Amino acid sequence: MREIRYRTIAEDLRRRLREGELVAGRLLPSESELSASYAASRVTVRKALELLREEGLIDSRQGFGWFVAADPVRQTLGRLGTIEAQLAASGIRSERRVLSFGFVPAPPRAAEVLGVDTVLEVRRMNLADDEPFALVTVWCPEELGARLSRDDVERSPFYELLDVPLGGAVQTIGAAAAGPEEARLLGVPPGSPVLHVERVTSNPDGVAVLLSEHVYPAHRTEFVVDLPATPPSMAVTGLRLVE
Repeated sequence: MREIRYRTIAEDLRRRLREGELVAGRLLPSESELSASYAASRVTVRKALELLREEGLIDSRQGFGWFVAADPVRQTLGRLGTIEAQLAASGIRSERRVLSFGFVPAPPRAAEVLGVDTVLEVRRMNLADDEPFALVTVWCPEELGARLSRDDVERSPFYELLDVPLGGAVQTIGAAAAGPEEARLLGVPPGSPVLHVERVTSNPDGVAVLLSEHVYPAHRTEFVVDLPATPPSMAVTGLRLVE
């Protein structure tokens, strides 16, 4: 009976996937929730889930549970650019939704990096094919952000809006755990793994003009770096231990 039951559950989950009820990258209900909804044991539910994983339809990660299989959003490091441009090149539709926009006293890190007391602070959620994949907060000196509107930053990247030439950026990537608000917006469990990125963008004279923080769900994101062979060392540069 259990043999038939788990296949029935698997077939119903396949139907929900086909009909778009369960979409790529999104988490499935927990095993306990599925057990309750199908009136089946967790052992039976897990067997159905394992069958769908073997078929490549779903996957699981420690700290996330089960989710609909999807290609991760890949970002290539090594040149200054926007994720929107990279997504478009991959045929993925991107969208940014502004969560807050306003001039505020510079938070300590923004004051340290940008050397100003007041900044334009923009919080937004980035989506790929209608699914959230990043929470981004950008700080810009008041002088540079004075002519920008909420519509401007929702429509275009800061790199296209700033009236200053850009010289490059330093990007720092680390691992973190999703806080309650981040988890709610990204659709992941609180405490689940996320990638935390800080980017400092400067003008050609090395003066910082933008500070941004990006939070990505770890199961949907990959960073790709080309490492050309440069004798005599093949070591990756830019790594440091966090104290």
